[in-house]
Amino acid sequence: MSLITSSDQWIEQGIKGLSCDFGPVDFISERFSFHHTDYYTPEMGSGLFRHFITFKHLIPREQLPEIKRRTNWLEQQWAKPDGKRQINIDPGYLCMEHVILATTKGYTHRPYLRDGIYADLTLIFRNKSYQPLEWTYPDYREEKVIQLFNQLRRVYLQNLRERKNLLC
Repeated sequence: MSLITSSDQWIEQGIKGLSCDFGPVDFISERFSFHHTDYYTPEMGSGLFRHFITFKHLIPREQLPEIKRRTNWLEQQWAKPDGKRQINIDPGYLCMEHVILATTKGYTHRPYLRDGIYADLTLIFRNKSYQPLEWTYPDYREEKVIQLFNQLRRVYLQNLRERKNLLC
């Protein structure tokens, strides 16, 4: 998941709340400046940053619509009295071949899943690295973000191998 906010307090609150729903967090990225767009500025203010987090337990990708609906609900629960969000939570999944984000906004490259949720194909794995596509958000095109996802992919692959060995 990606957590965007202007406050370390909301990162901590987000991680705590998400852990209650999805289990322990096993990775928190460095802080990434959120500077490619001012889309969230009117709602959340300036000085926004992002952390990516992953969870210890693998979550089936079929649950992505329910997860997005849950994160939307959490955002609203933590919003200011005027309804403005204090944190943006973007769930998605990483697998060997791609990175998918969940969104409520349909577009030509976003197939509908269900319950008002679309899949946004953000990165594809080709030539030994994740690669952006013509519609990939600018911040997901950054080399340090792509390298982070490559690192997470290696950890995911290792977890799959260990899991397979446990089943044999």
